[in-house]
Amino acid sequence: MTPEEFYAALGNVPDPSPVFYRLYHDREGVPLFYSMEDLPGTYIEIDQQTWQRNASNVRVRNGRLVTVTWYSGAKLVPCDSGTPCAPTDVAIVVSDSEPHTKWSRQTYEGN
Repeated sequence: MTPEEFYAALGNVPDPSPVFYRLYHDREGVPLFYSMEDLPGTYIEIDQQTWQRNASNVRVRNGRLVTVTWYSGAKLVPCDSGTPCAPTDVAIVVSDSEPHTKWSRQTYEGN
């Protein structure tokens, strides 16, 4: 191959396609997946660093990416099912045949 043929072949190489980073999400803004492909669905354009982090604690709100901080708490609440305890002290577990109040753990989560 002569140098002229080499440079002619090199000139026929197509331009590289543009690189884009996308976060696809549902209608509520919950992330579905990160991608570099052009796929059907709702998405926002993101930068390379955000794409590499691949965070799941984010939401899309008004077309912008927002980090979500979760909190979690729990407490005992009286209910129809659960652990039977003495009516005056939740720390004393009793049988179902004795007077009792049933307690269950209620977990609260949010952002």
